[in-house]
Amino acid sequence: MNTPLVTVLMPAYNAEKYIGEAIASVLSQAFTDFELLIINDGSTDETRQIIELFTDARIRLINQTNQGVAAALNIGLLNAKADLIARFDADDICLPERLGMQYGFLKNNIDYVMVGSNAEYVDRKGEFVFTGRMVACIDEDIRKLILYSCPLIHSTIMYRKKAVIEAGSYNMHAYAFEDHLLWSKLLGYGKACNLLCTLVKVRLAPESVSIDEKWRTKRFHEIKSDSIRKGDISEQEGKELAHILKKQNNHKVKQGSYYALLGKKYLWDNHQPKMARANLSKAIRVHPGRLDSYAIMLLSFFPKRFINWLYKRKLQKT
Repeated sequence: MNTPLVTVLMPAYNAEKYIGEAIASVLSQAFTDFELLIINDGSTDETRQIIELFTDARIRLINQTNQGVAAALNIGLLNAKADLIARFDADDICLPERLGMQYGFLKNNIDYVMVGSNAEYVDRKGEFVFTGRMVACIDEDIRKLILYSCPLIHSTIMYRKKAVIEAGSYNMHAYAFEDHLLWSKLLGYGKACNLLCTLVKVRLAPESVSIDEKWRTKRFHEIKSDSIRKGDISEQEGKELAHILKKQNNHKVKQGSYYALLGKKYLWDNHQPKMARANLSKAIRVHPGRLDSYAIMLLSFFPKRFINWLYKRKLQKT
């Protein structure tokens, strides 16, 4: 095939439950001049077999031993044919206009190195939970926020490959925040923005690599904050992070954080107190030691006006 205008870069690890739907959503794009580059990062389930069921010539598959998401993305960057890279996860869903809108933006705004968007969040069954509207949309606001929280959703991003490689690509020591660290460095090469429209459905699932950061340890947050501020992370800090994540990579934490996150989002972002309580009850059963789950459960009985006021105060403090 000729050199495509866009490479859709999708790392995949044990994604058999969702990857078929993810691939189909990319192949259904209105914009068609792309390749879908999938890095199968040592999956031990049926991920590879499902990918190989698709016969579209735009799909390229690289199989490797398991090395982690950052390494898989860096391999993808080195093998991508296009100058523009659309990041996408193997459990998410692209809306049909996604690639066309982001390609058009970067083509017409050469001083921008990346563009994201709002996202619709769904649960592991694909059912709507809430719409994530980015707090920072213009470049100025993104730069103000970048040191304190991640103002871009990884699975919605399209960026310029050359700038990412010059910025050092994904740091393999920055476990669970390799995207945030990269964005902080990439802003030194050009502007960023979030489009106000929703272009991706992001799936919340207990199988995901990442969990709600509220469930991470104090030391994890210390290392992350210091690394974002410095723009780098040491090998020793990376080993410490890997140890923290390994301890948390278990059924109890994954399931508990998943249900707790759904509970919070149903309360804060899509006011459905009964759904919030149903999920918080599951979180408490799985992990009864988390006091914040009880506090949010109690809050769900308060009037909507009070909950909205409290949420706005919370956002202002962050």
